[in-house]
Amino acid sequence: MRFMVFPPFDPSQRARHRRFKPIPVRTLLPNLITLLALCAGLTAIRVAVENNIQLALAAIVLAALLDGIDGRLARMLKGTSRFGAELDSLADFVNFGVAPALILYFWGLHDLKSAGWIAGLVFAICAGLRLARFNVMSDDPSRPAWAGNFFTGIPAPAGAITVLLPIYLDLLGVSGGLVGTWMAFFYTLVIALLMVSRLPVFSGKRVGKRVPPEMVLPVFVLVVLFFALLISYPWEVLSIGTFAYLACLPFGYWSYREYQRKDAAAAPATVETSVPAGEASLTHPLAKDDVDDERLTRLN
Repeated sequence: MRFMVFPPFDPSQRARHRRFKPIPVRTLLPNLITLLALCAGLTAIRVAVENNIQLALAAIVLAALLDGIDGRLARMLKGTSRFGAELDSLADFVNFGVAPALILYFWGLHDLKSAGWIAGLVFAICAGLRLARFNVMSDDPSRPAWAGNFFTGIPAPAGAITVLLPIYLDLLGVSGGLVGTWMAFFYTLVIALLMVSRLPVFSGKRVGKRVPPEMVLPVFVLVVLFFALLISYPWEVLSIGTFAYLACLPFGYWSYREYQRKDAAAAPATVETSVPAGEASLTHPLAKDDVDDERLTRLN
């Protein structure tokens, strides 16, 4: 009978812990900006509960600006990570799904009671579904290269800024009472459906990567002018920007269809010119003649 001898346990031997590599700061910086945006979204919910709607809108706009910075900064610093992508999606759901829905409800949709709450629920759920679909489609390798110029449906930050249009108009003095509240109800549902729709929308991710030298100073002036107008006339700028964004949605659809038309026109030419190795394509008349000649040779 054989006995297995085990080595004695050495209590002085220390367990070997797995050592992780230090994380570079360029990877942490975009995540910190995402967390700041999340803080802004949560603060918007708090001040909306306290009936400070104007400060809540300012917090949502700040969250949208920070959301536009963190992704570009991560790509510029080459600090993109799977953790950062998941964190960004969770922050976007809170900032641009839950917070705008609660702001609209505390502003005026609560006058419709259950109907107003349903509109807020639908918008928040559509925002979550839109973000989940974006995460899935971003990993699709079969998408053409030009598809990166478009979003599928209105993106969550743009949807949050757009859906708050009734509040902008109310702060400008355009108030319709209960009728205006019902219009805000239907408008909220429309924006929610546009977020989960298949409508192609310009992404703008590839805009602004390179600036000509002669346009550097004008760009600085335009950016400073925009923020000065936004601070001085926030509701006017946000209202005009929302109307302009909605008016540009058909142009994104037409541009997307033009790309599809070009791909469809180039597809037959590609199929006919690609001939497998060692085989003749019968779609070309010369290739068919070569095959007929080979058959006659074999018969002779």
